[in-house]
Amino acid sequence: MTTSDHDQLDWSPEAVVFDCDGTLMDSERHWQEARSRAFREHGLQPPPGFAEQALGLHYEDCGRLMAQSVHKPELTEDLTAALLDHFLALVTDEPVTMPGAVRLVRLLSDRLPLAVASNCPRVVVEGSLERAGLLAHFQHLVVPDAGDRVRPKPHPDVYAVAARLCGVPPHRALAVEDSLTGVEAARRAGLRVLGVGPRPQGDGATRADGWLPALDAPELLAWAHALGSPRGTQGP
Repeated sequence: MTTSDHDQLDWSPEAVVFDCDGTLMDSERHWQEARSRAFREHGLQPPPGFAEQALGLHYEDCGRLMAQSVHKPELTEDLTAALLDHFLALVTDEPVTMPGAVRLVRLLSDRLPLAVASNCPRVVVEGSLERAGLLAHFQHLVVPDAGDRVRPKPHPDVYAVAARLCGVPPHRALAVEDSLTGVEAARRAGLRVLGVGPRPQGDGATRADGWLPALDAPELLAWAHALGSPRGTQGP
């Protein structure tokens, strides 16, 4: 862990906003399999490095990228629909939380307002968190919505809306993200950002204010414990 990682855990936010896919729920493997199945049923093969390019994208943007990557833009709608269908089937059959997610969320929900800001469809986020026993710990859930003009990451909209719903200025909220797409969205919204998961190659990790290997990192759990008395109780 770097010096900036330690500095990040010296700060006390007024709200925490989590990404869902790859941060709270171990669903990136489902997206990868869904992409593979969608490509295969159209007789196509993903180009090398496609998984890295698709990480963190809204599924509609991913479907568009899939079609562009194989030079078949006319298949955008078909690939997008197949991608979502396969993912929904996979995530429904096998929802899995990331290591430390349940413990950290339960700790923080006693102390701070919590929200989820995700690029996934609402039905996916709600269903995954409900099956994991986490949905009740979040006061707000924000996903892209054309009607409300909430654009997907890397636009800042989902994080800006989540902070507002939590009742705090963006700079007083902490975003927890696993993808550089999400880190960029949170930074553009004005939130501080803690990255979790495998550290990106190159200088990607420096776009976050700190980076830890997982939500069950001992220093992260200790930080959550030290945030103060649970809401609605009096400290000593």
